[in-house]
Amino acid sequence: MAVRVVVVDDQELVRSGFSLIIDAQEDMEVVGEADGGARAVEVVRRTEPDVVLLDIRMPDMDGIEVLRRLRNESDARAVMLTTFDNDDFVYRSLEAGAAGFLLKDGRRDDLVHAVRVVASGEALLAPSVTRRLIADAVDRRARRGNVGALPDLTEREREILVLVARGLSNTEIAAAEHVSAHTVKTHISKLLFKLGLRDRTQAVVAAYESGLVVPDRPGYSPG
Repeated sequence: MAVRVVVVDDQELVRSGFSLIIDAQEDMEVVGEADGGARAVEVVRRTEPDVVLLDIRMPDMDGIEVLRRLRNESDARAVMLTTFDNDDFVYRSLEAGAAGFLLKDGRRDDLVHAVRVVASGEALLAPSVTRRLIADAVDRRARRGNVGALPDLTEREREILVLVARGLSNTEIAAAEHVSAHTVKTHISKLLFKLGLRDRTQAVVAAYESGLVVPDRPGYSPG
C-alpha cells in the first residue's frame, strides 16, 4: 500500500515540486495539498494521510501550530520543511510532535528517504539539526556536572539505545544485534516507555545527555 502524503507550503512552485517528487515514487501518492496552515488542518482531517510535508513558516498559521491542532486527532507524522536553519524552529517543532526535520535546499533523495523513514514509524532529522541537538545535550550534561541516570533499562535495551544514538535504522540495529527488526522495534518501544520519551529523537538526546554515548566515541558506555 502506498504511503499517503499531504504537501503543505504557501509557495505554489515549491508545493508543486514536492508533489511531483512524491508522486514519481511507486510507493507514495500525494492525496492532498494546502497553501496555508488553516487549509492544511482541513485537508489532513479529510484525507487522513500517513505523512505530512509541512512548511514551518506560513502567513496565516505556521506549521508548528498546525501540528499542535492535529496532535490529538490525527496519526499523520510530520516532516517539517524550512529554508531557515534555526534552533528555535527545530525545538518548537519537536515539542509539537514533529517526526522529521529537513531543510528545503536538501536533495530530492533526502526528501523521499525522509518520507519513507517517517512513514515506517521512525524519526529523522537533517544532520545539522542532529549535531546541534547532541551539542546542546552534551552542554547541559557539562553544566549539570554529572551523568544522568537511565533507570530500569536492560543490557540489551542499553545496547540498542547506543545504536539508535549512532543513527542506525531498525534494520541495521537488527543486523548488528542478530535479532529481527520486529524485536528491535519492541525493545525501542519498551525503552521509550521506561524513559518517558516520545520518539527516537528524544532517545538520541537522552543517550548523549546521560553520558551513555559521547560525540567523539559513539560506542562509549560509562558502565
